[in-house]
Amino acid sequence: MRIPAVPIPRGAAASAIAPLIFDDALNRHYFAKVARWCYRPALRLWPALLDRGLALGLGIPLSTLPQFEAWAPELLDDLHALLRHERCEPVATEPQHAVSMLLDLPAFAEGMTQAADELGRVFGRRPRVADTTEMLMSSDIARALARAGFLAGFMDGRPWVMQGRSAAYLYRDGEGLPLLVRHFDLSDDVGYRFSNRQWSGWPLMADRYADWIAATPGDLITLAWDFETFGEHHNVDTGIFQFLEALPQALAERGVGCLTPGEAVDKFGGRAFDLPVSPFPVTWAGQHGSLDFFLGNQAQQAVFRLMTAAYGSARLSGDPELLQLARLLMQSDNLHWLQWVDREGSEADVSAYFTPQEWMSLGPERLLWEHQRVYVNFIDAIS
Repeated sequence: MRIPAVPIPRGAAASAIAPLIFDDALNRHYFAKVARWCYRPALRLWPALLDRGLALGLGIPLSTLPQFEAWAPELLDDLHALLRHERCEPVATEPQHAVSMLLDLPAFAEGMTQAADELGRVFGRRPRVADTTEMLMSSDIARALARAGFLAGFMDGRPWVMQGRSAAYLYRDGEGLPLLVRHFDLSDDVGYRFSNRQWSGWPLMADRYADWIAATPGDLITLAWDFETFGEHHNVDTGIFQFLEALPQALAERGVGCLTPGEAVDKFGGRAFDLPVSPFPVTWAGQHGSLDFFLGNQAQQAVFRLMTAAYGSARLSGDPELLQLARLLMQSDNLHWLQWVDREGSEADVSAYFTPQEWMSLGPERLLWEHQRVYVNFIDAIS
């Protein structure tokens, strides 16, 4: 977002509004930073890892593709090359990395279908399996994905969801959508704890990690991370790339095979176990994996209300370009970074990390006011 907020003339066209609410210079700055430390080295390492036995499902929000095209077209070529590998499978994700599934479920389902169609057009392989923003999953979200025609989805395997069940199996809610359940302990050992020198498992070596995987009873273990885990969240000095390079051999030596998400569902779909899915969304974000991570304080609740108003106003306008801007205003980061408000601890630290440092000189109170003002200005301009 462009913060501090700037005025928007009433009745302005979407093309004039976009640069007033989004900061392309700041977006490009952070894109370049992540591209240098993560996208560039990781996209060039993964094909060799796949050749040596790993398998990868890669979720790509459509809203990232114009950034790659404009700011790093050579990396878009690398992305194409990676997805041409038979052991890399595209995964459909919410097109704008937005929380649309919390606001308009039918529109979310339509957007997921459009995302799969467009990824199929761009990369030549249409996704069969769907993920959602921050892996948000609930009974109604699962039904929406099933009706959109997906083979399966992902869900984080938090204890309050699993109710004593192991995450190392494929599940479904009755006759509903098969769900690949992310093993959050083994996933977070890499995603969150890898570079934590205070963690009892530090330093994590590929051999020991492969031992933990091989010793886990069950049919399959679903591991899922932000792509930025490799080089951005854990920088090159932590040994994260050396860990990845050693992982294929470590797994092979223990007889552990790797499958893409679609292959896993093809193999184990016939014996999926029953798991009643809660109507309260689970997410891979936060300590407890609940919606409180995004809506747990008054600042988040206020912005969510403004997201709703902006989206409703855009729909009433009948202008598809304004509606697209409203969808971008629903991106989860616009709730994620507010998690630190009135809180302390590791979750607040993570959210502060995702807050652009260029904003912090405003101070907390003005920053929250300016953030809300972006939405208010948008709503006023299009109403």
